[in-house]
Amino acid sequence: MRDFNGSWRRGLTGTVLALAVIAGVIRSAGAQQAPSPGEPPPLMPGGLPPPPQSTVVSGLQVTVTPFLPLTGINAAINTPLRRAPVVDASVGTAQLYGHLNGVPFTGLVEISDGPFSLLGEALHLPVGTNITTHNVFFSGGSASLTANEGTATFFYHVLAEPAQSLDAGIGFRPWAFTADLTLNGRIARTVGLTQSARWADPLIAARYHYDFGNRFGVTAYGDVGGFGVGAHIDWQVLGTVDYTLKPWVALRVGYVSLNFNYSANSEPVGFDVHIKGPILLASFRF
Repeated sequence: MRDFNGSWRRGLTGTVLALAVIAGVIRSAGAQQAPSPGEPPPLMPGGLPPPPQSTVVSGLQVTVTPFLPLTGINAAINTPLRRAPVVDASVGTAQLYGHLNGVPFTGLVEISDGPFSLLGEALHLPVGTNITTHNVFFSGGSASLTANEGTATFFYHVLAEPAQSLDAGIGFRPWAFTADLTLNGRIARTVGLTQSARWADPLIAARYHYDFGNRFGVTAYGDVGGFGVGAHIDWQVLGTVDYTLKPWVALRVGYVSLNFNYSANSEPVGFDVHIKGPILLASFRF
């Protein structure tokens, strides 16, 4: 059995070190491109004026965004069983919080300095759900699914205007996904097995914000990656309607779709997973 917990800790440690190194690069680059006297300060990635200077690190702006996912999960899982090579497991949007097997965690942290920003995302989602079979050899079953995901994206301001902004970026997304499956025997005997995999995907990303005034705006984000390096395809789209409650806090509501298709060449392991549904967010700027 794979050392899942240890591998995930090593991947998380590598991600944290990468974030620290890139944050140092951002700070150095921003210091070289400081605005001249009398020039207005640069806009934040959301197209809004920057908040007061961060007290965390001089010259940096930090935005923390915890969010509440109301998503569902649809998963097709490859198995080594000849009589059930693929099993389907799903949790609907309305069922998610009734099927949790642990405490979920989802959130974003962004570090900005001038035209540069570093966006980090983390997701931990442990759920239990039912398995759908053809009810010939097996009569359904159950699955315990655990998705761990972290994303680091380095953005550059392509467009920065009072009413709109556009960022383009590159990054990577490590995944660790585990499915503990139980198939109820009908003609065949009852079977229990575990399918798990770990990998990392390169990404290209873009983000656009438009400010309507009166504290309202919209934000659209998208990324795509994998390209066969890790997953065959790994992509995410997210859209939100934003309301600036205070200069340092914004409330947001929207929809997200996070998807990947992964298979191991040397083992009968494969996942086709879709995590999608509404989300509620609150962004705090320091």
